Amino acid sequence: MIPLFKVHMPESVTGPVNETLLSGYIGEGPKVKQFESELGDYFGNPRVLTLNSCTSAIHLALRLAGVGYGDEVISTAMTCTATNEPILANGAKIVWADINPDTGNIDPASVKSKITDKTKAIVVVHWGGLPVDLGEIDAIAKAANLKVIEDAAHACGAEYNGRKIGQHSDFVCFSFQAIKHITTVDGGALLCKADEDYRRGKLLRWYGIDREQPRADFRCEADIEEWGYKFHMNDVAATIGLVQLPHLDPLLAQRRELAAFYDRALSGVPGVRLCQWPQDRLSAYWLYTIFVEKRGAFMQALNQRNVSVSQVHARNDGHTMFREFSAPLPCVDAFTRDMVCIPIGYWVGQEEREQVVDAIRRGW
Repeated sequence: MIPLFKVHMPESVTGPVNETLLSGYIGEGPKVKQFESELGDYFGNPRVLTLNSCTSAIHLALRLAGVGYGDEVISTAMTCTATNEPILANGAKIVWADINPDTGNIDPASVKSKITDKTKAIVVVHWGGLPVDLGEIDAIAKAANLKVIEDAAHACGAEYNGRKIGQHSDFVCFSFQAIKHITTVDGGALLCKADEDYRRGKLLRWYGIDREQPRADFRCEADIEEWGYKFHMNDVAATIGLVQLPHLDPLLAQRRELAAFYDRALSGVPGVRLCQWPQDRLSAYWLYTIFVEKRGAFMQALNQRNVSVSQVHARNDGHTMFREFSAPLPCVDAFTRDMVCIPIGYWVGQEEREQVVDAIRRGW
């Protein structure tokens, strides 16, 4: 079976991890600081806060954006529930915007139509790693004085208008969970545009404690002005991230080459329609999504031919916990009716890619 996802973990990780484990310092320490510095260099934004998950990054970003009880946050239903549950955790209400049915990304025109005097922030998701139209989203947000939060869990290394995701919006949230492009086993990062948000976020990720302030007693914190969380990353996770980071660009290059192969090989196949890839952005291709007729039969046939396929994420607005926010989303309807994802990643070599394409071309 060709898997849809597979953990990337280089064997070279064992030595550095063992060294960190036996160093006597395994909490948030020098390795976290080094990982944040190298991530800042990679993304072109030094205001990096590594955290224990992308979910925590979204939660913290909403807090920094001033989202609270009774506020509204415009978001997309086409994502993992981890994108939208933090909105509820911050006491706010979700307002669903529709999507572009050819990409799965949030539709700026729909976002604009959903703004009210209660709107506090816009959450966007780069479906499969393809950046949303950040130019239009930014213009809409600035006109309404709203904060933009990017869920870039799928989009590590993606680019919009020649600049890496991580440089554009008020807050950008990345995932280093097990099956992402690179992993720290579990973990995430929040990139901030403003220095003030970065400094405040650095306090809030660890109970609100200023860990860099001199203390008379090194174990007793000074006055804590604002309550926070235990969202920080630890040195063991950061050590794994430091080993992984040099592999990111080669992994992205492999995915992009494979996506181009699929674009050519699957074009014109009966019953298959491909996503659209706008020319002003570069996808990270965490997913390769296609649209197929008779999806149930397609999925059954591919699994029988040893190719794992999945929709990956169910539309969020169908869950009971989000029921009160129900709204018509015709383009989400259209997207979710036919979409399915096929394997894309370093484990899909020449033989495997031919097997995937052959399995699709044989029909269902």
